[in-house]
Amino acid sequence: MSVYESFNYPEVTYPIAKEMGLTEGEFEGAKNLIGRNPNYIELGIISSMYSEHCSYKSSRVHLAKFPTEAPWVVQGPGENAGVISVDDEGLCVCFKVESHNHPSFIEPFQGAATGVGGILRDVFTMGARPVAAMNSLRFGSLKSAKNRYIFEGVVEGISHYGNCFGVPTVGGEVYFNDCYNGNPLVNAFALGVVQKDRIFLAKAEGKGNPVIYVGAKTGRDGIHGATMASAEFDENSESKRPNVQIGDPFKEKLLLEACLELMKTDYIVGIQDMGAAGLTSSSFEMASKSGSGVRLDLDNVPVRENNMTPYEIMLSETQERMLMVAKKGYEDKVKEIFDKWDLDAVVIGEVTDDGYVRLTWDGEEVAALEAAPLADEAPKYNRPYSRPDSQDLLQKTVKTECPEDIQGVLLQLLANPTIASKRWVWEQYDHMVRVGTVQLPGSDAAVIRLNESDKGVAISSDCNSRYCYLNPYEGGKAAIAESARNVAVSGARPRAFTNCLNFGNTEKEAIMWQFATALEGICEAAKALNTPVVSGNVSLYNETEGTPIHPTPTIVMVGVIDDVTKRIGSYFIDSSSTVYLLGENTGHVGGSEYLASIHGKELGDAPAVDLVHEKAIIEFMCEAADQRLVNAAHDISEGGLAVALAEMTFGAKEIGVTVKLESELAADALLFGENHGRVILEVSNVNAAAVEKLAEKHELPISRIGRTLSDRIEISADGRKLIDIKVKDAEDIWKNSIGKIMK
Repeated sequence: MSVYESFNYPEVTYPIAKEMGLTEGEFEGAKNLIGRNPNYIELGIISSMYSEHCSYKSSRVHLAKFPTEAPWVVQGPGENAGVISVDDEGLCVCFKVESHNHPSFIEPFQGAATGVGGILRDVFTMGARPVAAMNSLRFGSLKSAKNRYIFEGVVEGISHYGNCFGVPTVGGEVYFNDCYNGNPLVNAFALGVVQKDRIFLAKAEGKGNPVIYVGAKTGRDGIHGATMASAEFDENSESKRPNVQIGDPFKEKLLLEACLELMKTDYIVGIQDMGAAGLTSSSFEMASKSGSGVRLDLDNVPVRENNMTPYEIMLSETQERMLMVAKKGYEDKVKEIFDKWDLDAVVIGEVTDDGYVRLTWDGEEVAALEAAPLADEAPKYNRPYSRPDSQDLLQKTVKTECPEDIQGVLLQLLANPTIASKRWVWEQYDHMVRVGTVQLPGSDAAVIRLNESDKGVAISSDCNSRYCYLNPYEGGKAAIAESARNVAVSGARPRAFTNCLNFGNTEKEAIMWQFATALEGICEAAKALNTPVVSGNVSLYNETEGTPIHPTPTIVMVGVIDDVTKRIGSYFIDSSSTVYLLGENTGHVGGSEYLASIHGKELGDAPAVDLVHEKAIIEFMCEAADQRLVNAAHDISEGGLAVALAEMTFGAKEIGVTVKLESELAADALLFGENHGRVILEVSNVNAAAVEKLAEKHELPISRIGRTLSDRIEISADGRKLIDIKVKDAEDIWKNSIGKIMK
């Protein structure tokens, strides 16, 4: 009996392949690719590499359209994370966002925690020390006990992993919408600092060089997790808990320090995180990128459970593990460093030159597959798509009666969990560890000081999924425009972004249309604003029992600021300043939070994005920050002008505002409409003329609409006072809304 036969694997047939997620065409294609019927271990490898999660088989055609290059891009898509330069002296930041949606629905705490762990490894695998984390979270209505349970578990998981690991969670976004009732979204982001000449890539070069497994021991958690993340949810989804990985942030902290210590030496050739599909994806990707092969002796892999098989070892998604290739002769040096950090570092194979990943057990080959075809030539689909007729009904102009009690509407919006303060969330996070955070959560963008210098980066995560649902093209443009605007109003110049493209089942033509059309909008905006994509992730099949989420292409924009002391906050800081509106009110109510939460309608066309105008705003804000002309700035988004004005009063000083508007618009459209390209500015009187001149230079409409004052929010339109409330009363509603719901 051969070693392979001793494991009593079932005979490989199409029904077995189907259980692993392969279509009949993919199964037949795989057989043709390797020239034979795969054995059971090989089938598991093929199914994972062909999964949507690993292969991007439905999205690669469209992802190729993204702009990926700029003078400041050091590493674009294709590696563990992207890298951009911050200055001319080699200082760089490395960043990426990635989804952990399906695991977080099944097991909220561990799903979210391991999402944080995975994105941190993507960053430090590149040689960067993580200095900031963020997250974009989407949940169903908090009226549901199930949704509250998921929300609480996800926040606890993020808090647990980030706090224990020692990285500040500096911001993010949280939205609530019924479309996420059966499918929450958990998108985790991390950013690290690295020198340009110390970036490490996923390479397996040099015949005879040892392949070394480092980190935690392998268990049975997460087996076929990549395949699970490539299918819709159904009534049996919660039975998939064994597919959810278990995280250990303390182990990951040790792994970080060991890897960064090793990276100061010249012992290693390449390194790769064991993420989705574990040892399978890491070994095949490293070999493929280098045009080489590897032999893995699987019985040498450190395991924590008895009687683990080659199949289980290759497909386990146990956390806190890395695969590296070291220079021959330095094995003991590598082991010495990892011994110091109480981590396994075991030689489990070597680099070969035949292009195959060969797996052995007890000295006998149990599987052999060519690396490049599986890693680079997985199925690629140009799926058909068409605009559904239902879109016409969604985009019809909506007429509403203007409420008499405008102040009451404002207070309802401030209490809306999507708009309300996320203090209940971010107070559970350590956002100050490593003392680099100079702009705290709650502002338009987080601002991080780098390496104890004055240089920094601003980070903002954005996507209005309702816009993308109503008009994917404009919604895609808006995601880029708002994230860039948020970075710019904080005083930084937007440089590049990472994305997490969350959509439903793109095998359906209507969903594929949403995906393709949203990406068109993203591409157009990214090119116009000169902000290339450097990394990202695609998460499809976000549906439960056939009901999809709204299209949610999360964008995390990173900007560079030369002097963090020039940053601009979002809250009023002086009680005798001039308040300006940069941009114009058009009263666009379609797709607004006001229309959805007050009138119960997710209808109307999304507001259009003027990219020339958005570019001008960026240039204006960067110059204004550099000249220190603006005290505070806040972009107008969900909830419109009135909500943005109120939010600016909710700072530590609780400075109020009085505003007088003149407009032919109805009061609700004027105050709660959400047209793009608007920023509220607080300007000291001495700088007012310079700000107006700067706006004229950039051909931006600007108008004095009011002034700051002591402790009230007063808004009038056409001589009629619509809102008059104490700052503290409005702030209490805004600040405590989520906390009261979660008691």
